Amino acid sequence: MNRLENKVALVSGGARGLGAATVRLMVAEGAKVVFGDVLDAEGQALADELGDDAVFLHMDVTEQSDWDAAIERAQSIGPLNVLVNNAAVVHMAALTETTDEDYLRVFKINQFGTFLGIRSVVEPMKAEGSGSIINVSSIDGLHSAAGLSAYSSTKWAVRGLTKNAAIELGQYGIRVNSVHPGGMYTAMGGAERSSVEELNQSTYARFPIPRVGQPEEVAQVILFLATDEASYSTGSEFVADGGWFTGMRNPNMPCS
Repeated sequence: MNRLENKVALVSGGARGLGAATVRLMVAEGAKVVFGDVLDAEGQALADELGDDAVFLHMDVTEQSDWDAAIERAQSIGPLNVLVNNAAVVHMAALTETTDEDYLRVFKINQFGTFLGIRSVVEPMKAEGSGSIINVSSIDGLHSAAGLSAYSSTKWAVRGLTKNAAIELGQYGIRVNSVHPGGMYTAMGGAERSSVEELNQSTYARFPIPRVGQPEEVAQVILFLATDEASYSTGSEFVADGGWFTGMRNPNMPCS
């Protein structure tokens, strides 16, 4: 289909889950993709699977030097067109049981890592006169839930940073948008603890779309924002959550 033909993309957190689904889809659509992660074995295995169009680098998104190396590698292939800030961790605990170390770890990866990524690609994209930055936030960047004080606050921050960057960078032809996945069948979303069927029954039964999402479904939203089809979209939230944010079906009400 080649919707990303002749484009070079950089994806953080690309070794598994949504990141891996995004890398696979972008390569399938004609892009050259450099992706980073701290999961070296998984990342290299994915690169080996995809061949010459995918390059894996060890990448800690909290380190400027790792961003510099990834961008240098991407630019050795061609002008950098797309950045997907996907790397993230979750910490689930009551606010009063979240330590300083817990909170700062989530902040550094989810929020500060996204900031570094955006800042690092500005000059390369300005030189090209165009670019698409896609920041993966969460449905918990639109609302929240108990036990997610660290995770939710960083995902709200990613949403706000997206808007600020969109305002500042649009004049240079750089678009910046956020993607807000709901529950996905990934390691972060419970795939290592429950089957799809168990999650559908325990968690998703009353959703408008009554099932857990697959990372490939969210990757399709990211793909759209990476293409020139989204040329007039910036500073916006793109939600793929099975209707979670819309509301639940109440079994005591009609049509439920």
